[in-house]
Amino acid sequence: MAASRGGGRRVDEGGRPATIGRKPRSTVEKGAMPKFMLLLHEDPSAFADLSPSDIQQAIEEYVAWRVGLTEEGRVVGGDKLTDDGGRVLTGGDGDLRVVDGPFAEAKEVIGGYFMVRAADYDEAVEISRTCPHLRYGGRIELRQVEDLGE
Repeated sequence: MAASRGGGRRVDEGGRPATIGRKPRSTVEKGAMPKFMLLLHEDPSAFADLSPSDIQQAIEEYVAWRVGLTEEGRVVGGDKLTDDGGRVLTGGDGDLRVVDGPFAEAKEVIGGYFMVRAADYDEAVEISRTCPHLRYGGRIELRQVEDLGE
């Protein structure tokens, strides 16, 4: 899939990513809104056919998207996960089993995540729909994080 697919990103007069009608940073206070996790599912081979310049363009789109949300005070955290597959742990009856995972033949992996603040699922969907991940054939699983009073 070509990195340029999906059109350009919207920017404001200063060249920063345009907002989508969300509250400005000053009104998004820590703890004032629920948190939502965006789990970024992807095909491990999705970027295999992209040129280095196309990959760089994709990275820049993700960075610009995160910067825009950070400037609004929405980003709680997020990272790209390494490509090594990690480990899968299972347990029961006092036994712990640790295996490499996901396997090379996996059709989909979680490649990263973002955690953002939004008023509700509708607003979190609006934030998620602007994520470059969707333009590159990825899938976003959106989950509200339960506040445990921390």
